Amino acid sequence: MQETREPDAELRAAFLEGMSRAAASVSVVTTDGPAGRGGVTVSAMTPISADGPRPTMLTCLNASSSALPLVLKNGCFCINVLRTGQTEISDVFSSRLPAPGGDKFNAVETEAMATGAPRIKGVLVSFDCRLISAEKIGTHHICIGEVAAVDTAHEGEPLLYGLRKYLRPEEH
Repeated sequence: MQETREPDAELRAAFLEGMSRAAASVSVVTTDGPAGRGGVTVSAMTPISADGPRPTMLTCLNASSSALPLVLKNGCFCINVLRTGQTEISDVFSSRLPAPGGDKFNAVETEAMATGAPRIKGVLVSFDCRLISAEKIGTHHICIGEVAAVDTAHEGEPLLYGLRKYLRPEEH
């Protein structure tokens, strides 16, 4: 039997402060299908493996996100890695800025990928994924996808987030 414990507020604050120092690329996870279209900004995405029949990736979506039930029901998602200069897209899909006309997708141009999930045109790279597993851990769902298609831009640098702000890559 799992022990129920009260949240440790001090540990949580230290964890958030520590994680703010770990810079991450900014992505928008999108989905479309029978359950509808949705999207949300994330910093938690990573490849799992390039080996096997198809590469796999994961992203973590907050259980309170309006996009999560759509991803789960549609069975697909597209990880759109934003490039520098796309902070407004990030801010709209994270609800920091209001969605134009009440729809986040009015802020971007999209096209359907192999799974039906929308790829945001002009991003650095898009990973079109079929959902193969989702597990709730705490306040988030870890969504694992099998990559169906990849669309890569020929130029650009990733939009980074760390220290609770957007960062600029250092020139060498």
